[in-house]
Amino acid sequence: MKSRSPSINSQATRRRPSLPGRAYSRRLSALSSAELGYDDSAAETAGQKIEEEIEEIKRYEDFTTIDWVQDAAREQLRRRARRKENAGFFARKGRFGIRHKLWESYDAGQAWIVVTLVGAAIGLNAAFLNIVTEWLSDIKLGHCTTAFYLNENFCCWGAENGCPEWHRWSTIWPINYFLYFVFSIIFASTSAGLVKSFAPYAAGSGISEIKCIIAGFVMKGFLGFWTLLIKSISLPLAIASGLSVGKEGPSVHYAVCTGNVISRFFDKYKRNAAKTREILSACAAAGVAVAFGSPIGGVLFSLEEMSSYFPLKTMWRSYFCALVATAVLAAMNPFRTGQLVMFQVRYDRSWHFFEVIFFVFLGIFGGLYGAFVIKWNLRAQAFRKKHLSKYPILEATSLAAGTALLCYPNMFLRIDMTESMEILFLECEGGHDYDGLCDAKNRWTMALSLGFATMMRTFLVIISYGCKVPAGIFVPSMAIGASFGRMVGILVEALHGAFPQSRFFSACEPDIPCITPGTYAFLGAGAALSGIMHITVSVVVIMFELTGALTYILPTMIVVGTTKAISAYFPPGGIADRMISFNGFPFLDTKEEHTFHVSVSSVMTPASNITLLPSTGLSLRALEALLRKSSFQGFPVVEDRALRTLLGYIGRTELRYAIDKTKKEQSLGPDAKCLFSAPASTAVRTPSALTPPVTFEQTSPSSSVQTVDFSRFVDPTPLAVHPRLALETVMELFKKLGPRVILVELRGHLMGLVTVKDCLKYQFKVEAQERGGEGESRTDRFEAWLWEHMRGLGDRTGSLMGRVSGGHIRLGLGEARGEGLLAAGSQDPRDARESIGGAVSREEEERGILDGAENQEEGVELRAR
Repeated sequence: MKSRSPSINSQATRRRPSLPGRAYSRRLSALSSAELGYDDSAAETAGQKIEEEIEEIKRYEDFTTIDWVQDAAREQLRRRARRKENAGFFARKGRFGIRHKLWESYDAGQAWIVVTLVGAAIGLNAAFLNIVTEWLSDIKLGHCTTAFYLNENFCCWGAENGCPEWHRWSTIWPINYFLYFVFSIIFASTSAGLVKSFAPYAAGSGISEIKCIIAGFVMKGFLGFWTLLIKSISLPLAIASGLSVGKEGPSVHYAVCTGNVISRFFDKYKRNAAKTREILSACAAAGVAVAFGSPIGGVLFSLEEMSSYFPLKTMWRSYFCALVATAVLAAMNPFRTGQLVMFQVRYDRSWHFFEVIFFVFLGIFGGLYGAFVIKWNLRAQAFRKKHLSKYPILEATSLAAGTALLCYPNMFLRIDMTESMEILFLECEGGHDYDGLCDAKNRWTMALSLGFATMMRTFLVIISYGCKVPAGIFVPSMAIGASFGRMVGILVEALHGAFPQSRFFSACEPDIPCITPGTYAFLGAGAALSGIMHITVSVVVIMFELTGALTYILPTMIVVGTTKAISAYFPPGGIADRMISFNGFPFLDTKEEHTFHVSVSSVMTPASNITLLPSTGLSLRALEALLRKSSFQGFPVVEDRALRTLLGYIGRTELRYAIDKTKKEQSLGPDAKCLFSAPASTAVRTPSALTPPVTFEQTSPSSSVQTVDFSRFVDPTPLAVHPRLALETVMELFKKLGPRVILVELRGHLMGLVTVKDCLKYQFKVEAQERGGEGESRTDRFEAWLWEHMRGLGDRTGSLMGRVSGGHIRLGLGEARGEGLLAAGSQDPRDARESIGGAVSREEEERGILDGAENQEEGVELRAR
């Protein structure tokens, strides 16, 4: 190959006669030995072994992204090698026998075996969590004299008038109040302590992270066994503590953890990220199915909210997994009522057309509620991440204590949120009454109590969602919507009672109840859920499966449609999508559409800021020094650093592995020259003229090698685009194909590279410019004032507890007490992660790029925050 020196004339550069040959050669080098006519199985087996070792290393690289293009290519090579290996084992006299057919059947059916096992495990876990959560929630209020392990429903099973077997802890109201308060603190502190000590990733909902993981983001340990175990233990404690959090969001997390743990026992899913993605999508559907008793709604939720890639086979497996999980939960029958969830309800009466006005009003409330909670919860999350990340147990305990003090006096806040929804959803006929809820004399009292419950629960959700316990926002939002909807239903019922002869109520039949307040609670819950998550179709189906009434599908569609229309006036994305941006995960939402009117060259990292590898002439010592100094995840390979003629791309993991393996198996000096392209790569050759690739196993360890060839680890056909290509098109390539990096070249010369992070940085920069920075300084001053008062209160409380306990208990938020009893021993990795590249200089902000655009792939710059 003729080397290109900087002194080459411009005419030769324009002609570039060797480029077609180079392009053809690059594609030939991507072919396997079998495709090129070789029968060297030893070399192919060695190459397969190297690929598997590299994949095993990559599995443990935290906060990186999966290159789906390379993953698909490697899967094709693995499948071809496995077919050749199995052909030699199963073939007999040139024919395949019954063993081959059985093996093929087992290989094809592994996916169904996995989803069956996973679905059964999810159903069993969901039943266990329901039973434990109900008992822990009831034990705060009293106990069963028949058997201590029975909750109130089971203890009073079949009782008509009263329940003598269930006793309150005391007949004195203040004592019950105090015990309720103590139990709440114990449950919250235990849950937060388990999470902090054993599995920090068990905190929160997990939906945002799972969306990124399914899209290809790697978070080590997030779907591991310890996370599954601690989430399953601490979730009932967090719910029973009375915190305004739900278990439906975390149910998706433990379901996906279950799928990840079980699928690792099958080789088909152990090293294939694309196959694992299918199982994780199916598990997300099963998690929603057992949470709401809605298998079809779970599949639609996984399609609408969780998965960026959802082919038909994934839909079938999601459906089957949700079906198995729901069937197992129904067989367990945790509530002994035949219901899959506590707040299932059936309606006998229909609705009237004049009620559409009130349905639209509920939809407006859902949209406004979602926008309000998302905005202020993100403010609370920012405050928590800045000031409270070191005190997760103290924060959770304080929130539980405050929630218990505020909620116990209110009849709708005192009980569990699922039980509250069950009461609010029911019709008044049939003896379903709760402390006079259906009594016409108590309408205004109940309306005021429900209004207070709505406002108080909204405030508690804003400050509680995101604390370091397993915490979802589905059920709290539905409980808020249910209380508001029931209040509206009571007011409409009172309006009808005051003007029964009005023409507005002419559709009502005499002697039959016209208004059903329970249906307003049901529709309000759907509106709030749609408003907080920005989902539509799956909410309609979930609410339909909860009621089983076709009659109320149209009102639900009206409410959800109105909520969607209102949400469109606010920043796009539900709470899960906004949390992805808040945490800085590299995720491009397939539902978003942007118009930037700029080319990719405005966003890319220019070649002058990229570490390039020349194809020849680089010593091993210089290469290792380059790896130590650079934090890039990959390096473009060029023919010459001056001309930057692109030859390929090599990942950091592959390069590190190649160096270590070469030094281990060969005698190399530090001045050995590294080759990243074959010596005759520019010549157009036919497949019959090529020779099989030489592996490290074929080189004698005792020979002193002065050159080492790394060309087999170089991707000769990286995805590359023209610098004038629109940024919107590049973002679509990332969404559809899922590469880790896209190179930008012009007539064969490298101009730069672009990653998902670069696209997101530019997107957030544009959005920040559109919003402006007004109000930020006022918010910062308020946060500083609030934190100063919290520190003072914490110090005074800690001093008091220290004096009372004789110095054995150390609490407080001061610096000296930062390592006290309730301080964090180990932080959540998500809190430790800041924006990539640290602070942004003025010049970098004006360019819209950062040096190291592929640096660790740990997230995006969130200057707007």
